[in-house]
Amino acid sequence: MTDHAITVEGLVKRFGVTTALDDVSFEVPRGTVCGLLGPNGAGKTTAVRILSGMSVPDAGRATVAGFDVATDAQSVRRILGLAAQSATVDELMTGRENLVMIGRLHHLGRKVAKARAAELLDEFSLSDAADRLTKTYSGGMRRRLDLAATLVAGPEVLFLDEPTTGLDPRARLDLWAVLDVLVGRGATILLTTQYLEEADRLADDIVVIDHGQVIARGDSNELKSQVGGSELFATVRHAEHLDAVAGYVERIAGSRPQIDRAMRTVHAPTGAGARAVAQLADALTDGEIEVDDLGVRQPTLDDVFLTLTGAHIEDETEVAG
Repeated sequence: MTDHAITVEGLVKRFGVTTALDDVSFEVPRGTVCGLLGPNGAGKTTAVRILSGMSVPDAGRATVAGFDVATDAQSVRRILGLAAQSATVDELMTGRENLVMIGRLHHLGRKVAKARAAELLDEFSLSDAADRLTKTYSGGMRRRLDLAATLVAGPEVLFLDEPTTGLDPRARLDLWAVLDVLVGRGATILLTTQYLEEADRLADDIVVIDHGQVIARGDSNELKSQVGGSELFATVRHAEHLDAVAGYVERIAGSRPQIDRAMRTVHAPTGAGARAVAQLADALTDGEIEVDDLGVRQPTLDDVFLTLTGAHIEDETEVAG
């Protein structure tokens, strides 16, 4: 027994001339959620496949619950729950039949499998649809059933690969609530996602991967601090006022602002907080300049991601002055 449910040390995986993972290392403490964040093709799914024993690394080592994923894959699969990007339930079976079948595949007795299925259907708010064919389920219902299926055998560790892809906002919130319950019970979750809000909401620790390499790691606040502090911003009603507002913002914020002409917005770093907003509001009123919005905003994970990966919006954005 170790303090870490997952350890990854120098993983390398190549596909021909393409290096999918390049010396990737990180750990996930027991009972926490780790968000594996990165764009398409960054290497997230490759990492999950290696950690779940479905692929073998070309170099490096990884363990899940103390079991080596390369030399003891059978033990890893026994304690692991994996929900892939696409729901894997059988559409020609009912929700209850799917869960009972999975229980039987895990060598649960028939009565135990039925009881476990009923328990999970209730927990995932699927009891009313338990005896309907799953092909009639909505996307959110299928994802909840798929997650329930990963829990039939009571796994110690869960790998969730893009779990809310394709879900509407309400279904995504419902699934987040279920994950909160699981973590509250001590589950360890490795979550791959492209949704920055999802990582911000769920993850205790975030590992950012780009082009197969770990480029940053930390909790949400630590990553945001790498981008900088607060920003004073104003969105004007009329684009011809942008340059005048930039002058006000620079004087009040004490730093050089940026102008986004497409969004009619001026913004600049500031440490003054609410006082800066009040000063800017007074200046805009005196200048008879109409605005649609103004305030101070904190950095988001979107800002972190764009800064770390080097992606940025170039069109119609300029530095004032």
